[in-house]
Amino acid sequence: MKQIQGSYITGYVTVLVEGNMPELFFQDCINNGITVWEIKREAPNACSGNVKLKDIGKIKSLRRGKNYKVSFTRKKGYPFILSRFFRRKEIVIGMALSILLIFFLSNIIWKVEITGVPKDIEEKIDKQLRDYGVHPGAWSFTLDKPGEIQRNLTEDVPELLWVGVHKKGTTFFLEGVEKTIVEEGEVEGPRDLVASKKGVIKNMYVSKGLPKVEINDYVEPGDVLVSGTLNEVEEQGEDEEEINEKEKRILVASEGEIIANTWYETNVTIPLQANYELLTGKHEKKYFIGFGDFHLPIWGFGSPEYEDIHREDTKNSLYFFKWKLPISFIETTLSEKTYNKIERTKEQAIQAGIEQAKQELQLQLGPDAVITSEKVLHESEESGKVKLSLYLTVEEDIAKAQPINQGD
Repeated sequence: MKQIQGSYITGYVTVLVEGNMPELFFQDCINNGITVWEIKREAPNACSGNVKLKDIGKIKSLRRGKNYKVSFTRKKGYPFILSRFFRRKEIVIGMALSILLIFFLSNIIWKVEITGVPKDIEEKIDKQLRDYGVHPGAWSFTLDKPGEIQRNLTEDVPELLWVGVHKKGTTFFLEGVEKTIVEEGEVEGPRDLVASKKGVIKNMYVSKGLPKVEINDYVEPGDVLVSGTLNEVEEQGEDEEEINEKEKRILVASEGEIIANTWYETNVTIPLQANYELLTGKHEKKYFIGFGDFHLPIWGFGSPEYEDIHREDTKNSLYFFKWKLPISFIETTLSEKTYNKIERTKEQAIQAGIEQAKQELQLQLGPDAVITSEKVLHESEESGKVKLSLYLTVEEDIAKAQPINQGD
């Protein structure tokens, strides 16, 4: 008979039947739906044949009441191989420990490679990475996500323009681009200083050039504040009565600061009521092994007795060699939070609006500008909000360089 396909995977046995006309026993097997193949006569009163492992129970039932001796002489297939394998405990334990060792070694950072930046910046990056816990020997599933590490590095290392972070196998790769600080290009050669915006001159500090305005003068954008053109008089001729004056043009690069009072109008809206969340600082950490959407807790059981909880999950995939497993290590931080409500009077909302407008303008103008006064031009209240129109006075340097056209 033809051997059934796949019988080695499911397992099969060789049955030896001894007795009068043993071939009839195999015929009964076939009649009862038992597949038998490779039937051979081993002796005048003995025949052998192969049957599937799952049919052993049927063979034993069929033998009852018949004058045959049935024995199983050979066992073939994966079920018997695995059975023999698992009976040797030392091999099973050794293999399990080897797999666990490889698994743990595959999830350790063995190398941190930094490229694209000079040595001094590389040392700064390496120090910051160590502060973040990124170093050879660190567990990869305890690290922050690459995107968060990138964001932290660009904030903590000002010299970095851009940084790319990714993990490949057991190596942590980081490629950075150094920030090239390009200062606002100075006008080279002879230049005037002109007003960049309208204002009233309050102070002047001129180190080179000829001032063209005075304190308390009102200027418009483009007005010359300090000229880079100086006039020098030369005397020519031997006769004092025939002295001719000739104007000689001398050009310099004007330098100085022209501090002026300038004005800005801005609008701001402040709610009379505001709600916000506040973390108290109390928190608990829990750890899980994730299998898809199922999370198996491994540390930190129960829930904290917080009235309101802010939940933050950090998920890190696990690897076996370079292959990403459908398993992840999840760190969950449960923080206590409170809900707070602010109720302002109209006067308090106006003061909050003034402070907000001043802060926004200060960010726009830079730290050197000084906001000296503010005035509320218009205020209104509607839909639980106060709307303000403000007039702010600022002291700032309004001088800007402008090249002098020297003609031909």
